[in-house]
Amino acid sequence: MAKVIIIGIGGVGTVVACKCAQHPEVFNEIVLASRTLSKCEALAKKIGKPNVTADRVDADSVEELVELFKRHKPDMVINVALPYQDLTIMDACLACGVNYLDTANYEPKDVAHFEYSWQWAYRERFEKAGLTAILGCGFDPGVSGVFTAYAAKHWFSEMETLDIVDCNAGNHGKAFATNFNPEINIREITQNGRYWQDGEWVVTKPLEYHKSLTYPNIGPRDSYLLYHEELESLVINYPTIRRARFWMTFGQEYLTHLRVIQDIGMARIDEVDYNGTKIVPLQFLKAVLPNPQDLGENYTGETSIGCRISGKGKDGKLLTYYIYNNCSHHEAYLETGMQAVSYTTGVPAMCGAMMFLTGKWNLKGVRNVEEFDPDPFLAAIAENGLPWHEIVGGDLEL
Repeated sequence: MAKVIIIGIGGVGTVVACKCAQHPEVFNEIVLASRTLSKCEALAKKIGKPNVTADRVDADSVEELVELFKRHKPDMVINVALPYQDLTIMDACLACGVNYLDTANYEPKDVAHFEYSWQWAYRERFEKAGLTAILGCGFDPGVSGVFTAYAAKHWFSEMETLDIVDCNAGNHGKAFATNFNPEINIREITQNGRYWQDGEWVVTKPLEYHKSLTYPNIGPRDSYLLYHEELESLVINYPTIRRARFWMTFGQEYLTHLRVIQDIGMARIDEVDYNGTKIVPLQFLKAVLPNPQDLGENYTGETSIGCRISGKGKDGKLLTYYIYNNCSHHEAYLETGMQAVSYTTGVPAMCGAMMFLTGKWNLKGVRNVEEFDPDPFLAAIAENGLPWHEIVGGDLEL
């Protein structure tokens, strides 16, 4: 049994807390912490278990984080706060001898750019401290990497192409809303795309390439090529991959709103002066858009996320392979009060922490999820609401 601190009580944090509370045999003490104590207290009350308590912390402050960790002495911190705060939390973990897990890699506030180099630079310090930091343990990144590791372990002698495909075929009834933090979501989508081809990165314009892909139980959807951080580690850990891409679906109404937001300057991340007050337009937009936590009640449809892989099978012959999960927004809401995008991120975060705390994932240092044994993790997500499926020898459409 172990004690964990969950930092960040948004949609994903809510799911992580609910799922951890379902496993008191692993998580015997759970502390919910964020900048707003009242939110943590409300969620702890909603969960209604004596081993779930609340506290307050500013995750931008290493000093406050260290004080929190020293007071509670957790075995692991599950970081589902903002990506800007990854490094301060990792610094505090090193100072206090605490293991670490997150769902998204670090990015600086003033540049819409994300890569693992900042966190990989902590590798030696975590190893010397005998600590583990698990990076990107949501769905994508997260399960997408574990799916790839599972394919390499059980199906392929050499993987040659990898396409991660992410479809949200849900309908929340809003004119425009993002399914997770609007600031992070819009920064991610509006930057240049990137994919791996024959040993180098190819840069594309934002949403420059798209094609129709068919998703199980959903059908064809326009899918757009963009960059996603798990590609960076996967092409290193599986060097036979000659092409690696990431695709995500967007509806035309969503893209129209996005273009308008960019055209009128509301996607800017630099400060502007408004009546003598400095504001960041994208942060202001976040304040007026629907809160992703409030989308679940009327959300219909489902998500479908998976990996389409081709290469040489264990027998040396050409093999195509598709491994995926579909998740219902409504069923996710009935269980946790959150929609499927939060659910598909929160469940893997809990399962990754479970893998570490039960000794199934025991590598020291800073690690991406594909470096661990995929089998117990995939068994755990299937048992906790994210069953997965395989199509062997099908048309990858790519």
